[in-house]
Amino acid sequence: MEILVSSLKAQIQITRYLRNLSCAVVLCIPGALTVSAQPPPLPGLNAQEPSNTNSGKSEKPEFGSHEGEMRARMILKEEKKRYDEHLERAREVSQLAAQLLETYKAKQAFGSEDGKKLERLEKLTRRIRNEAGGSETDPDVKNIPPDMASAVKRVAEMADDLRKLVEKTPRHVISAAVIDHANALIGVIQYVRNPTR
Repeated sequence: MEILVSSLKAQIQITRYLRNLSCAVVLCIPGALTVSAQPPPLPGLNAQEPSNTNSGKSEKPEFGSHEGEMRARMILKEEKKRYDEHLERAREVSQLAAQLLETYKAKQAFGSEDGKKLERLEKLTRRIRNEAGGSETDPDVKNIPPDMASAVKRVAEMADDLRKLVEKTPRHVISAAVIDHANALIGVIQYVRNPTR
């Protein structure tokens, strides 16, 4: 009988041990998942760590350190600079299109200088589209006006609309409206540049 009792006690102890072990494992899993699910650090934030061999402190900068704040400010400043350049491109597109419209109204034709402006207008519009999150695709050529005067007028209207869309779009937003509008504008610009296409 004593053998049976000691055997049961041993089984109970093993069962308790296994239950405690499984509880410990279950409690550790969320912590392990949290650590493995953390995103990688932003580029540019992994600057050289200061080498301070004289003190016993950690060599990594502390959270909220001056260096970290400076790096974050530099990143924000660079993003703002890119956004300001994006806005300036949209304004230049609108200005170039307005100049081309005035030239065409006056002469009913384009000269070589105007051809360069049309080329720049197309390049800037492509850049705006790409900065807005678009990619190289065939331009939308559905609504090409029937004559050159209407097409040039349409380019000026669309360029101004594109400028307004870009100005309304926040810095960190991918805008399908800007991308679609830029693609449509590129199609009309290409028609104006080469109407025999």
